[in-house]
Amino acid sequence: MGSGFSKMKKQARLFEEQIEKMKESMQGTSIEGSSGNGLVTVTINGEKELKTITIKPECMDPNDVEGLQDLIKAALGNAYSKASEQSQSSMGLPGGFSLPF
Repeated sequence: MGSGFSKMKKQARLFEEQIEKMKESMQGTSIEGSSGNGLVTVTINGEKELKTITIKPECMDPNDVEGLQDLIKAALGNAYSKASEQSQSSMGLPGGFSLPF
């Protein structure tokens, strides 16, 4: 019984190491998301940290601030979704299974 537990601990440690390596490699990854046919574009890294945001002047209407806010949220959502897909595929995880980063 002791060797089975030891084997599980070793496997868990290996899995944690794989996740750390993947997180490190994802930090250097740039993922772009956009909305409004490219009116708002954002770039995040693999850890979902916002790196850049580009807003085309034609979508900046002072009378429609909510519209711009929605475009920004949609662009970020698009980028986050792509980042999750990329991290899952790099780990070979099945669809519907997500990691906490």
